[in-house]
Amino acid sequence: MECRVNDVMRLCCEVSTNQQMKAAVKNSGKGAAVAGGGAFVGGLLGGPPGIAIGGALGGLLGCWMTSGQFKPVAQIIMELPPQQQQKLYQDVMAVLGTLDWVDVVQLIALVSGNASMQQQVVAAILSYVTKELRAEVCYGD
Repeated sequence: MECRVNDVMRLCCEVSTNQQMKAAVKNSGKGAAVAGGGAFVGGLLGGPPGIAIGGALGGLLGCWMTSGQFKPVAQIIMELPPQQQQKLYQDVMAVLGTLDWVDVVQLIALVSGNASMQQQVVAAILSYVTKELRAEVCYGD
């Protein structure tokens, strides 16, 4: 069983690396709070147009606060404690269903060769990272 968990974790790392997924775990809440606070203050000071301006400025400030705080999702997955890896494993296994594989290389090949399954694995990873870790995810550099 442990071997299968490790295979699925390596699959998640491979898929998230291919998608260039990065996440900000610690400061994403602060960034969101600053963006919302900016909209609130803008609304108090300028009414409806102030909400738009305050939200935009708050969003920019929140983005600046979290810039440089993003880590590759693959790195985050490998640093997860065993109980969190088990939760991610269960989420991804719900996508893989009864798929049978011999080793991690075959598992990666099977998922990479099926675009629909690959997208479902990406969605499972994204859902896990955003809901369980409360992280903000971005793609690319």
